[in-house]
Amino acid sequence: MDITGIREPLIVGIACIGAFFVFCIFAIIRSQRRRLSAGAEVMIGKVAETHTVLNPRGTVAAEGELWTAIAEGSKIEPGEEVIITRVEGLKLWVIKKEKEDK
Repeated sequence: MDITGIREPLIVGIACIGAFFVFCIFAIIRSQRRRLSAGAEVMIGKVAETHTVLNPRGTVAAEGELWTAIAEGSKIEPGEEVIITRVEGLKLWVIKKEKEDK
């Protein structure tokens, strides 16, 4: 049907494109308000497990991936838990996690 000299398929197409743009704008705004879920800041304070001896350099398993790590302090044996204190590039700086009394 011809309402104002414009065909219905054109009106429907313009309405769909407009709705798509509104959806995209709201999705962008929502994603900008989310808390950070990736990156160096998120890893600080997390627990990792040593994969090789850290004397002071070695590898640790953190967040399901192997990372190059540098121990702050003494030598750390494989299988021990460490806490990530800082991230520089692809290197993690770690300290040995203290054993909890049971």
